[in-house]
Amino acid sequence: MPLTPHTEKHFESSDVVRDIVIGMSDGLTVPFALAAGLTGAVDASKVIVVAGLAEIVAGSIAMGLGGYLAARTDADHYFSERKREEVEIVERKEDERMEVLQILSGYGVSPEHGGQILAAFERNPKQWVDWMMRFELGLEEPDPQRALRSATTIAVSYIAGGLVPLAPYMFAARSSSALIYSVIATLIALAVFGYVKGRFTGMAPFKSAFRTALIGGLAAGAAFAIAKLISA
Repeated sequence: MPLTPHTEKHFESSDVVRDIVIGMSDGLTVPFALAAGLTGAVDASKVIVVAGLAEIVAGSIAMGLGGYLAARTDADHYFSERKREEVEIVERKEDERMEVLQILSGYGVSPEHGGQILAAFERNPKQWVDWMMRFELGLEEPDPQRALRSATTIAVSYIAGGLVPLAPYMFAARSSSALIYSVIATLIALAVFGYVKGRFTGMAPFKSAFRTALIGGLAAGAAFAIAKLISA
């Protein structure tokens, strides 16, 4: 009887999900808090829409730039460390040999087998450096397109999230009435987003939904209360 091949399924887009989480969570929360806060001070939806759109544009650029710089920093760090390892396996070969054997020993590899692996590494310096980057430093080679993709994903996610709490103000003349629909729409969006995030990240979906909605609601409530207090 033929055996069914064992296929492991792993989620391989964690970086993209992380960028969406960063952009969407801030996009839902910050403009929501801003709109709610301004509602406590003014009752003109047009003012809030203009301020909200300005914040979304500025926020998406700032968040996207932050994602780009973070990804570039990771890449620069990786290649800097790789260059150092390439030098060390030539100029400090004995130290690097001992490091290999110590790492392998930690995985239960005997000195005899460790010596065989080390001999194979010495015949192939590139694989030796690859292995040291992974097992000594815990660094994976970054995707060369990661920085631009991260910036775009975060910025677009921020815009998409930011338009949810702002949309009701675009269709209501009075901000006080728009706030009610904004709260409902945003809390629903936060809960749905939290649920989906939980499904992708392995966290309990309903717990993630509740936590995300709670944090967003508290941020908006605090901003509304402060603005109301100042304008009183």
